[in-house]
Amino acid sequence: MCDHMFVVTGGPGSGKSTLIDALHDRGFASMPEAGRAIIRDQVQIGGTALPWADKATFAELMLGWELRSWHEAAAFEKPVLMDRGVPDVVGYLTLCGLRVPIHVEAAAETYRYNRTVFIAPYWEAIFGQDAERRQDQEEAEATGRVMADTYARFGYQLVELPKASVEERVAFVMDHLKAE
Repeated sequence: MCDHMFVVTGGPGSGKSTLIDALHDRGFASMPEAGRAIIRDQVQIGGTALPWADKATFAELMLGWELRSWHEAAAFEKPVLMDRGVPDVVGYLTLCGLRVPIHVEAAAETYRYNRTVFIAPYWEAIFGQDAERRQDQEEAEATGRVMADTYARFGYQLVELPKASVEERVAFVMDHLKAE
């Protein structure tokens, strides 16, 4: 387990990346989200490993990205904020109704983070769609529930982020990190 690695998870459009960017601007190390980068790359090259084309291959690429991020973050000595983590891949496959391969389950058991996981709840006021985030509100809410269930199943303690301004969320996370 890497106690200095803190996952921020939840459904799409719940403010995770905005929060992590704001914390990064205050000097915290961070690792970017896999999904958006994979989608951009796959669209650029005409690939099919996309959530609307080949969900299983998309999940495998996310797993590779999350493992690389885990290893990169493990080298840090200070807190690192992770925009999602390996268990998110399990949650994604579960959400899609796909079988979770043994190696994906093993990765989530092996590559651990701080037991405190921040979860951004679905928040209608800030939810939005774009070229990479095509999920509707119903799927965004379902994703948040699945991620909460998945991380809890792997023994993480979920801390729900408040539905508040970015500055208030930053202060909330910083208070929790100081307590660790």
